[in-house]
Amino acid sequence: MDTYQSGDALGALGDPTRRAIIACLAERPRAVGELADELPVSRPAVSQHLKVLKGAGLVTERAVGTRRIYRLNPAGVAALRDQLETFWVRALANYQDFVEQPDQEVDKP
Repeated sequence: MDTYQSGDALGALGDPTRRAIIACLAERPRAVGELADELPVSRPAVSQHLKVLKGAGLVTERAVGTRRIYRLNPAGVAALRDQLETFWVRALANYQDFVEQPDQEVDKP
């Protein structure tokens, strides 16, 4: 399994199974078994992916009897959204700067 630093949400979302888990949890909180029933991976694999997502701050868990119910962590998702927004704003600003530059001659060989 890949290792991620705590809080590395972008890195944690690099795996398609973890993105699928996030999509499921966006619909509603679920237990590991429910997630495993919807995904083409085993319960132990889902548990490992949830551990990474929890370490990245994207999900939280709470005990309900003998089960653990996982849900999206609003603070973690908001932080990820803010990070993506920062990237997007910078990209748009750089694009605008490029477009507004006066035409420059292209060096011809």
